[in-house]
Amino acid sequence: MRMLLTISNLEVCYGVISALQDVSLHIERGEIVTLIGANGAGKTTLLRTISGLLRPSRGTIELDCAGRIDSLPAHEIVSHGVCHVPEGRQVFANLTVRENLILGAYQEKSKEKMRAGMARAFELFPVLAERREQRAGTLSGGEQQMLAIGRALMSSPKLLLLDEPSLGLAPLIVRKIFQIIRDINAAGTTIFLVEQNAHMALSVATRAYVLQSGRVIKTDDAKKLLEDPDVKKAYLGG
Repeated sequence: MRMLLTISNLEVCYGVISALQDVSLHIERGEIVTLIGANGAGKTTLLRTISGLLRPSRGTIELDCAGRIDSLPAHEIVSHGVCHVPEGRQVFANLTVRENLILGAYQEKSKEKMRAGMARAFELFPVLAERREQRAGTLSGGEQQMLAIGRALMSSPKLLLLDEPSLGLAPLIVRKIFQIIRDINAAGTTIFLVEQNAHMALSVATRAYVLQSGRVIKTDDAKKLLEDPDVKKAYLGG
């Protein structure tokens, strides 16, 4: 496997408050890498910094095909193949499912590729095809999460950033979402997953990092972290 993303000595601040401190990690092509940690650990901050919504005060973020991306605007980072599915879905409630998907491909000039992207989204999420002319705000939470993921896939990302995809969803829907994450990865998309459901995240991931108070305190193969006593105690209920 080849390195896709490399983060080195990253620090991110909100005013005088340091949210991330000396964070270093890497993601190789084809992996599912997960980041687990408690609320307020800095997980969402890290994803927002990778996608260009926040600026680091120190450190670097490098993408294999583009070099350093830590000073690029968000839309340019998307054009280099990084797409972010934010916490809370953030679909356009007053637009239809189809219109939301089209907005995911706003940089795509080829109508043929746009149609292919929409066909792929409908293949992954058949319920979206059934509701293509329905307003996104009337969908269930699980359907909105599927729409948010499908919208991100419209840009054919090399790296998909997923922030809390199981948040607020029923257990049956959570299992379905995680199977879809596996399918997306099997089709060739590398995934960086932030998830509070640590057991599900570690079950699906190749490798994992543990973030605590803005610092990476542990990293290993995901299966090994599932058996790690400290991880079990802190994040897996014993």
